[in-house]
Amino acid sequence: MCYDSQFSTLSSYPQAIVHIDADAFFASVEQASHPQYKGKPLVTGGERGIIAAASYEAKALGIKRGVSIFEAKKLCPKLIVLPTDYETCSIYSKRIFEVMRRFTPIVEEYSIDEAFADITGLRRTYRCSYEEIAKRMKEDVENTLGLTVSLGLSLSKSLAKICSDFRKPSGLVCVRGKHIPILLKHTPLSDIWGIGRNSTALLQKYSLKTANDYINFDPIKIKKLLGKPGLEIWQELRGEYVYKVNPVEKQSYDSISKFRTFTPPQKNKSLIKAFLLRNLESACIKARRYNLLAKEVYITLRTQTFEHFSTGIRLSKGSSNPLELNKIVSDMFEQVFVPTEYRATGIVLSKLKTDDIIQMNLFDDLEKMERLDRIPQVIDDLNARFGKHKIHFAGSLQASTQHQGNRSKIAERKKTLIKGENFRQRLKMPMKFIKV
Repeated sequence: MCYDSQFSTLSSYPQAIVHIDADAFFASVEQASHPQYKGKPLVTGGERGIIAAASYEAKALGIKRGVSIFEAKKLCPKLIVLPTDYETCSIYSKRIFEVMRRFTPIVEEYSIDEAFADITGLRRTYRCSYEEIAKRMKEDVENTLGLTVSLGLSLSKSLAKICSDFRKPSGLVCVRGKHIPILLKHTPLSDIWGIGRNSTALLQKYSLKTANDYINFDPIKIKKLLGKPGLEIWQELRGEYVYKVNPVEKQSYDSISKFRTFTPPQKNKSLIKAFLLRNLESACIKARRYNLLAKEVYITLRTQTFEHFSTGIRLSKGSSNPLELNKIVSDMFEQVFVPTEYRATGIVLSKLKTDDIIQMNLFDDLEKMERLDRIPQVIDDLNARFGKHKIHFAGSLQASTQHQGNRSKIAERKKTLIKGENFRQRLKMPMKFIKV
């Protein structure tokens, strides 16, 4: 059955949704901050020994994210290797969003280098087409910050995201309603936002190969195969505005995950467990920041060959207290650990609820629980004053002192201080604006 009749009514933009995606963001920020790096192969992640981001010049040489610095140097001996400067990248991220808000207040910060904006109804305000508004937004971001972004404009968030990915880097793709089928015929299933590897494999069993095949598939079967999310994606790809652009800053999470890749790969059981416990501490810190308690906990050990050993448990009572979860995580670690080389560990706190709606068990010792809950609060206060993880499990000590890559590689912004700054307290200003 074919469902094409709708597109004849979508000749223009019943909604105009923009998606901006910064190109090779972490590497591009370094090139924007240091003009001497422009046009040269550059990667970040030097502090870990594994590439976190690669410039397009490096990608052209076959250098990819997740590859060891050692292997990348074989491909390009003159490769520029820098530590990841999260602080400066965060500043650039906020400035991208600020430029977008010059055009519309309805901007959703999707990730550190991506955002959606709703510009519906602004043609009269700017006396130009939606395409021209999108072009101006892109140019303003690039001229203000000195890095390139790819922009997509279409009728929904899903379509806008496909558009922004279509001609990277520095692409501008605008697709109005009547042109949606043309775009989707050139979009494989795996490039659809929200369709993962397993869903792609399932749909391929029904002879679906492209996003156009997907929108022409029976929606009843779509819902049966992929549930409500699959049907919502089907609607979005057909130009229906299902996922609204939400300008409200995220205040909560359904789950929190913390993964840590280490180099070189390790066989040492106690060290691998130390990394896992450090993941637990970090995840619990973030959960407490948002007053969240987890009802489920999952752990993952990733081998050097990218094989995964995972398990999880449902808790009788929600928790974000690492003192409570330490024994549980340690027991799960013993269940899944097998002697081999590992390259990463991970923790996921799931089924998160605010701490004011978790029901207590009739037999819980409230006085003991209150004493136990005060300990993480004290730890958070001390860590806020003296640095993250200054107070930690004895079992995670090795994660602080061993095999963390070249920790002497510190971002240039942290080494260059303005008068009155210190390592913990600095102005939110990138290197390019500092005169030393």
